[in-house]
Amino acid sequence: MAEPDDLGADIREIIAHDGPISIERFMALALTHPSKGYYTARDPFGATGDFTTAPEISQMFGELIGLWAADLWERIGAPAELRLVELGPGRGALMSDFLRAARVAPGFFAALDVHLVEASDKLADRQSEALASCGRPVSWHRTLDGVPAGPAIFIANEFFDALPTRHYVKTPQGWREKLIGLDGDGRLAFGLGDQIEPFLKAEAEDGAVLEINAAAQRVMSQIAARIVEQNGALLAVDYGYLQTGFGETLQAIKAHRFVDPLAEPGQADLTTHVDFSALSRAARAVHAEAHGPVPQGRFLIDIGIIERAEALAGRASEDQRAQIDAALARLTDMEETGMGALFKVLAVTRRGLRDLPGFTEPDEDGHDA
Repeated sequence: MAEPDDLGADIREIIAHDGPISIERFMALALTHPSKGYYTARDPFGATGDFTTAPEISQMFGELIGLWAADLWERIGAPAELRLVELGPGRGALMSDFLRAARVAPGFFAALDVHLVEASDKLADRQSEALASCGRPVSWHRTLDGVPAGPAIFIANEFFDALPTRHYVKTPQGWREKLIGLDGDGRLAFGLGDQIEPFLKAEAEDGAVLEINAAAQRVMSQIAARIVEQNGALLAVDYGYLQTGFGETLQAIKAHRFVDPLAEPGQADLTTHVDFSALSRAARAVHAEAHGPVPQGRFLIDIGIIERAEALAGRASEDQRAQIDAALARLTDMEETGMGALFKVLAVTRRGLRDLPGFTEPDEDGHDA
């Protein structure tokens, strides 16, 4: 008999009653079910959790984003009041490091009004502890709609990858949606819907998979439209691909290992790779400017992570210097499977801003133009 908190049993019951569900709905249930969802029921971060994000690897990540944002604030006219909004703030490490670094720009720091968009009460408690002495007012919201109007800088680190995605498979008859139903033994299993999707016209070989993240595009459109109307910027950091293409990227991670996405819903993190091209199109569709995306390694090096590492190492012990060097190497590793290459950085602003730090194009000699 299933345990009372077995989300898998709930999902199987839904399917038995209503029929197969989309991967989009499955991800939403598995990640954000009010009491049994992955993010709402646990703290998944760090060495004792299921995965480690860049802010958990090194304080340098959040510090440099804070300094980047201080520069951006001046570029957008240095508004006297600025909403600093983080989407999916984890344990609060990025925001804590951001605000500590922001103190070197007193005018910027004084303008900040911090807003955290967080669906998990457990994580909100951790964030509250991390930011208890941050020196700026902090508010929490379940959704973006709760953030007050006004100029704003939005930070989204590993946020878009967890938004639910629909998957479509090319068949000889056309595109059909990939669904989750029950096999002959009553277990969760992938299958294809009966209906041909009339609005999907992309040419591809039979068996090709197309992932469409309408939720991510809606969030981007909402933020970009606000930036155009009220001033501000978005900085998004995530793993994904530069151009829309075909391929299956749904993955589940538990205890730092890949697992079957259907095996334990609610017990493992579910993500898909971010389509940065689609996000850029969504921003441009509402008349915003998209900068990048660029590889994370290049972005961090361009905005000064090597210099910051050297400064930290200068007053560190031998063991601490080794940790700083290891963190620097991990965050900027530009090998094919390295974090510096897999993760991309995208900025969105009003039209007309040029030469943002981290997004300038290198010239033929490899130097920033």
